[in-house]
Amino acid sequence: MRSPWVRLAAPFAVVALLLAIDLAGGTAIRIGGLMLAVPALCAVFLRPGQVLVLTVVTMGCVIVAAVNNHQFDATNFPIVISTEVLIGVGAVTASRIRVRREQQLAQARWVASVAQELLLRPLPGRLGPLTMASLYLAAEEEAEIGGDLYAAAVLDSGDARLLVGDVQGKGLGAVEVAGFLLAGFRRAARRRVELPDLPGYLDCRLREDLTDAEETAPPAPDGVRAAPRSGPRLLEGFVTAVVVDVTDDGSKLHVANCGHPPPLLLHDGMVRRLLPEVPALPLGLGDLGDERHDIDTYAMEAGDILLLYTDGVTEARNADGVFYPLAERLPAWSAEPPETLLHHLREDLMRHAASSLADDVALVAVQRPT
Repeated sequence: MRSPWVRLAAPFAVVALLLAIDLAGGTAIRIGGLMLAVPALCAVFLRPGQVLVLTVVTMGCVIVAAVNNHQFDATNFPIVISTEVLIGVGAVTASRIRVRREQQLAQARWVASVAQELLLRPLPGRLGPLTMASLYLAAEEEAEIGGDLYAAAVLDSGDARLLVGDVQGKGLGAVEVAGFLLAGFRRAARRRVELPDLPGYLDCRLREDLTDAEETAPPAPDGVRAAPRSGPRLLEGFVTAVVVDVTDDGSKLHVANCGHPPPLLLHDGMVRRLLPEVPALPLGLGDLGDERHDIDTYAMEAGDILLLYTDGVTEARNADGVFYPLAERLPAWSAEPPETLLHHLREDLMRHAASSLADDVALVAVQRPT
């Protein structure tokens, strides 16, 4: 393992080069003052102890340069040394603050990673007769989790149930709403809620949880004005979601779509959008619609792949503002298993968006074995 002190080699070389130029130029060239900038600039990547060592070495070089230029006895030389000391102290302090912030960021990312594992439990490689893979990409830089979600469960009937959703909004509020919905989904699987009743069940549980969260929210700190609310749904917003029940033999798909982008079914290199016959409201707005949900049924043949996704995929833009053409790209990987398909899809998506996503991305791919 390379020693962290190796990082000092380049700064030392710069200081030595400046000193050599100063000594070679005699009294005609005086660039010793440039050495003062080296510790300050290196505070952005060196640790405090390294900056301190560099400051001491630089101070020695400044004294050598002053003696060579006959400035050691000059009236302003104490000011030069005092300036070097102040710059050194400032550089060490800045380095300490930077290191502390880096440690805090690393801790926050670790906590976010743990939270993601608890909230978005890794999906198994197989679910009933299906081969499955999942992928989550957070749009926020340095973030590990956001408002997109997915989950899977095996029902008592042997059917596999899949969920993919997207919380309207961002930040910790969206994460909280996602947690509510995932808890409701798992509770519904245990309570054997039928698919036509599931959207209404999830909507009711979600609105109850949002109301409870509002009522138990801590008061705003003194001097901070709380944001006005006109109802529980303003906690973060509604949730678009799609739930798919796959029969125990994998031959049928029963889809309940709640305002979510339609799933894509890959069959013989062709892509079919599974559009709902009757549009439905997103979850969280159920008080405006019917409790029972219309279910669409589709055949799934051996080798077919079902892709569930959030709009962070289709709304990803390239430098020219062109949206990512998901349906057009998928046929190229239709012969691949779900895990490989998602790998290629991720690489292609990040190339299209130049590694800068505007929204979170959640993907679940399942395949009926041949």
